Amino acid sequence: MKKNILFIMCDQLRFDYLGCTGHPHIRTPNIDALAARGMLFENAFCNAALCEPSRASYYTGRYMSSHGVMANDDPLRPDEMTLGDYIRDLGSEAYVVGKSEGRINPESLTRLGIPLDSDVVLNRKDNGFTPWEHFGGLYPDPLYREGIGYNDYLKDKGYTAHNPWESVSNTSTSATGEKSSGWLLRNADKASDIKAEHSETVFLTDRAIQFIESRDGSKPWCLHLSYFKPHWPLIAPTPYNTAYSADDVLPANKHESELQDDHPAYKLFRDFEYSKTYSDDEKRAHIIPTYMGLIEELDDQIGRLLTYLDENNLTENTLIALTSDHGDYLGDHWLGEKDLFHEPSIRVPLIISES
Repeated sequence: MKKNILFIMCDQLRFDYLGCTGHPHIRTPNIDALAARGMLFENAFCNAALCEPSRASYYTGRYMSSHGVMANDDPLRPDEMTLGDYIRDLGSEAYVVGKSEGRINPESLTRLGIPLDSDVVLNRKDNGFTPWEHFGGLYPDPLYREGIGYNDYLKDKGYTAHNPWESVSNTSTSATGEKSSGWLLRNADKASDIKAEHSETVFLTDRAIQFIESRDGSKPWCLHLSYFKPHWPLIAPTPYNTAYSADDVLPANKHESELQDDHPAYKLFRDFEYSKTYSDDEKRAHIIPTYMGLIEELDDQIGRLLTYLDENNLTENTLIALTSDHGDYLGDHWLGEKDLFHEPSIRVPLIISES
C-alpha cells in the first residue's frame, strides 16, 4: 500500500531554533520527538533566501536559474513539473493547506492556449498543489479581498472587524483602547487580540485535520501543510507572547570587522531599518522572545496533528517531512530578515519520519 505524505513547511524558521537542533531554551517537544523517531538532517540548505524562489526550488527540485522564479511574484513556468504533478502521476492526491506562493503568467498561458480556469492553471497558482485551504499569510488592508478563508472563519467566530486578520489577529488593543500593530516590531511583546484557539496556526491545523478526515481511503494523499509562522508580523496571542524573556535570547553572531572594507551589497542591506533594529541588542531582546513564542505555538499544533494521526492509526502509513522555506538573520552579521546567503538565512531544519 502506498504511503500518505504529510509535508509540513514553516515560514522563516531558523535551523537552530528548535530543541532538537540545539537551542538551549526553546520548548519544541513535539518536533523534537518527530526528529527522534525519524531522521534529522543537520546540514540542509535551501536554494534561495526568499519565500517564492525557495519554494519553487523545493517543489520542482531545480535551481532558481532553471525554474525562473528569481524573486517574489515571479511566475513559475507552465512547463515546469512540480512535486504535486509527480505525486498525481503516481496515483495519489496532492493538496495544500496554507501558503504555497505560486504565481501564473496569464499572457503566456493564453498564448499557449491554456484556459485560465483549467486545472493546470489552478495548480500553478499553488505551485502544483490543489488548494484545500489557501492561506497566503499576508492580508493587510490594502490587499484585503472577500473570500479569505481565515477571515471568514474569524467572522463566524464573532470577530466583527472588516479585516480581522489585520485588526484582530495582528493587532493588540490596550485596556484604554489604544491599538498597536504587529507590523511594528516595538509591539512584539504585546498580546494580539485573537484568542489563542482562533490563531492562524490553529486554523491551519484545524483545516489539515479536516482534510485528512475527508479522505475515504480509496487513494493515498499528499497534504502540504504550509504554516505562515513564525514569519512577521511578529505578534502572538496569550500565552505565547510571554512564553520567553530577554534571558532566553542568544547573542547575535556578529563582529565589528564585518563593518570594515564592506561589500556595497552588504552595506545596503545593513542600512535597511529592520537590519538596524536587529543589530541593536536591546531591541533584539524585545523582539526575539515573540519569535520563539510563535515557534512554541507551532510545536503545540504540530503535536496536536501528530496525536490525531496516532489516534486514528494513520501514523504507520504516513511519511512526514518537516522543514522551513528559509531562515532569519535575527541580527547575525548585523542583518535582519533573510535575503542573502549566510548560514542563518539559508540553513533550514529538515526532519523526515516514516513512522
